[in-house]
Amino acid sequence: MVSIPTPGHPVRGSTTGRPIMALFDLVGRRWALRVVWELLDGDATFRGLAHRCDDVSSSVLRDRLRDLTAAGIVERGDGGYRLTVDGRELVELLRPLGQWSQRWAAREHSVENGHARSSSEEVH
Repeated sequence: MVSIPTPGHPVRGSTTGRPIMALFDLVGRRWALRVVWELLDGDATFRGLAHRCDDVSSSVLRDRLRDLTAAGIVERGDGGYRLTVDGRELVELLRPLGQWSQRWAAREHSVENGHARSSSEEVH
């Protein structure tokens, strides 16, 4: 069983214990962000969430819900699973990364279609 990443402890890819590295380990796990995004649409039962997540396997969904619940991002209530206040705050903080990723994708698409990058866009 893989341990749940927590600030102050080594995580995959980092031994520093930095909170940001624990967060990236947590949200970088298979299906973790998808579960969070799907819960933006409201509470969901386990089965309903599995369906929203394109029928993710029950073992993977169970593991992600365990991780996200232990981290305080998801909680279980009367209507099923839902985002906590911290979970909703995390989503708001991730929105700028989503916007950045859209610009990045557009640049990459442009390069793939034969348009050169400007010198300010070159990766060093």
